[in-house]
Amino acid sequence: MAVTPHELVVEAKSQIREVPTAEAQILLGKRVIIDVREYDEFAAGHLPGAINIPRGVLEFKIGMVPECANKDGAFLLYCRTSGRAALSAVQLQRIGYGDVISMAGGFEVWNNENRPTEKPEPINFE
Repeated sequence: MAVTPHELVVEAKSQIREVPTAEAQILLGKRVIIDVREYDEFAAGHLPGAINIPRGVLEFKIGMVPECANKDGAFLLYCRTSGRAALSAVQLQRIGYGDVISMAGGFEVWNNENRPTEKPEPINFE
C-alpha cells in the first residue's frame, strides 16, 4: 500500500524527538547544527553555526564532515518547516547516529520569531 509524503513525515516524527525553537536556541553551541535544506535556502539565511548538508545527500556526505564524524555526538537537524529534518533524523538514527533531534516548525518558524540568523560570507574573487 502506497503512502503519501505527509504520511511519511508523520511516521518519521513519531520515531524522533522534536524540540521547539526556543529550546533549539538554547542548544546552539551545544550540539552540531545541521541544516538539511538545499544550498540556496541555506545561503539566504540559517541558524548560527549551522552546517549545510542537503537532505538528498545527507547519508553520503555526513561522514565527510569532521564535526559529524562521531556518531555518539549530539545533533540538531532542521529544514524549512520540519518535514525533511524529521525524515533525515530517522535516517541518521538508522545509520548509527544516536542523539539526533529535529527542530519543530523549522527555519520558517525560527525566522518568524526573529531569532538570530546568519549568512555565509560571499566569496571575494579579487
